[in-house]
Amino acid sequence: MFTEIPGSRPVTPLLDAIQETADLRQLPAEKLKDLCRELREFLLYSVGQSGGHFAAGLGVVELTVALHYVFNTPDDRLVWDVGHQAYPHKILTGRREQMTRIRREDGPAAFPLRTESPYDTFGVGHSSTSIAAALGMALAFRQQGQQRQAVAVIGDGAITAGMAFEALNHAGHEKADMLVILNDNDMSISNNVGALNRYFTRLWSSRTYSAIREGSKKVLEKIPAAWEFARRTEEHMKGMVAPGTLFEEFGFNYFGPIDGHDINELVNTLGNLSKLRGPRFLHVVTRKGKGFTPAEDDPIRYHALKAPAPASKPVVPAKPTYSNIFGEWLCDMAAADKRLVGITPAMREGSDLIRFSYEYPERYFDVAIAEQHAVTLAAGLACEGQKPVVAIYSTFLQRGYDQLIHDVALQNLDVLFAIDRAGLVGEDGPTHHGAYDLSYLRCIPNLVVMTPSDEQECRLLLSTGFHHQGPAAVRYPRGSGAGIETQPHLQTVELGKGVVRRVGNAAAGKRVALLVFGAPLNNAMDIAETLDATVADMRFVKPLDEALVQQLAHDHDLLVTLEENAVMGGAGSAVLEVLALAGVACPVMMAGIPDRFIEHATPARQWQDCGLDSGSLLTRIQQRLGL
Repeated sequence: MFTEIPGSRPVTPLLDAIQETADLRQLPAEKLKDLCRELREFLLYSVGQSGGHFAAGLGVVELTVALHYVFNTPDDRLVWDVGHQAYPHKILTGRREQMTRIRREDGPAAFPLRTESPYDTFGVGHSSTSIAAALGMALAFRQQGQQRQAVAVIGDGAITAGMAFEALNHAGHEKADMLVILNDNDMSISNNVGALNRYFTRLWSSRTYSAIREGSKKVLEKIPAAWEFARRTEEHMKGMVAPGTLFEEFGFNYFGPIDGHDINELVNTLGNLSKLRGPRFLHVVTRKGKGFTPAEDDPIRYHALKAPAPASKPVVPAKPTYSNIFGEWLCDMAAADKRLVGITPAMREGSDLIRFSYEYPERYFDVAIAEQHAVTLAAGLACEGQKPVVAIYSTFLQRGYDQLIHDVALQNLDVLFAIDRAGLVGEDGPTHHGAYDLSYLRCIPNLVVMTPSDEQECRLLLSTGFHHQGPAAVRYPRGSGAGIETQPHLQTVELGKGVVRRVGNAAAGKRVALLVFGAPLNNAMDIAETLDATVADMRFVKPLDEALVQQLAHDHDLLVTLEENAVMGGAGSAVLEVLALAGVACPVMMAGIPDRFIEHATPARQWQDCGLDSGSLLTRIQQRLGL
């Protein structure tokens, strides 16, 4: 058991000898326990240096070693769910010495990435995809006549999503040769990890039992009543010692639960299961943060670590994040309006609903990793007069898009979407960027779309969206804003009206107006000082302030739209549409996220990559003006 993160690289002779998983499979089984200890210690060290996801990886050290030891990876396909738990996998598959740079521009990605390694068989970032992906691989192997294995590792949180159950249902129907491993580390689906249960799991996963079962099936199927009696007897026996009846009904052969930190038990069970055919389901009980006492005691706090700050960097008091601003607003509005209910798809901490969940437990709903359900649940609450607020990351709202259109907007229901992590999110990379919400939201009828430019604007627009009759969305970025002090009131602003923050000097040569949607306002104000330009905080993407757009076009020689969203179909496109419809001819330069996926790096580096930093924007505008 470790109590501190190593300050220097630990001595790991067994781990150092593994350059690929074939090397791991050469180790005698009695060495695996020592290898797990070295792997866990190295994981502590590397994440302590780089920052990144932490507790989940500690919990699957033994499972990761056992999987690569038993299965012939990468020829056998190992599909991780989400990716938080994949750091030990990366360490064992040729990226050990790069791990201190994980999530940096020159280092490995935070999640499995197909272009990074042949061992990363499926790119992930969103949850609950592993079973469907592994099923697709298993069916491809069947069609190609190949005897490869497909293994999905899914957490107990990820399996709550409807997509996971859809895949389970289909896999059972197809009788696919695949193994699903449930990593049960939080929900406590069962506490039945005892000697009797381990005995039955070893029995059920053995080739002898499987042969007897199949032989009996062939004989008894000729006597339907006898076979049905035998089948139900087996099912009820399993149900007495294991919670697998549900998965058996899906057509899977269920095994477990077993101790996910007993490397010998894992190797033996996986070895048995690798020889069986058809849909198999193994329930493994692990502990998040295993082996590191602080993370075991508080796995939520240690879900991820921040990279240590340079010693020379002065400590600056942390400013409230936009998530903090939302969390405070939600509690204030809940006190003012008893109809308010808060909904989150398993993002209580990330979206800062912690205080709300304690102060208003009967009005707080965490639906687990089920974004589609979250949106339609909100629609149902709104139908009966409640005022639901759905706190959701921009990238995760994509998964509830159909429900947003059909269940909320089509019925014009009073649902407010507080969209967190809008724009570029830094080290988590392209799976987590909120790069598309303005594009995919503004085309939906009835929906109001707002882009606050600072903390106080965030409160104002949240209140405006809450009191609006119909669906509304407020999208705000990850991290802190400019440090603007918020006011405790719950005032609103006029719908669809922007604000001119700076008026440029018409005598300063070519007149430029910057039309800003959200977070880039600070950069725009810096640029405006150099160019003596006008700056408009547009506030609303929909309804767009058409009168302000036309007036700015009339009074200026160049309009520049700024947004932290995809340029294609975004707020800048909305400005062009207004001008085209009105027959107004004015040059427009659009600045935003270009038409490509932005790789993981620091947020500042990503802004430079997209040309959204002040220096790049100023250069582009000057070039456009011929200056």
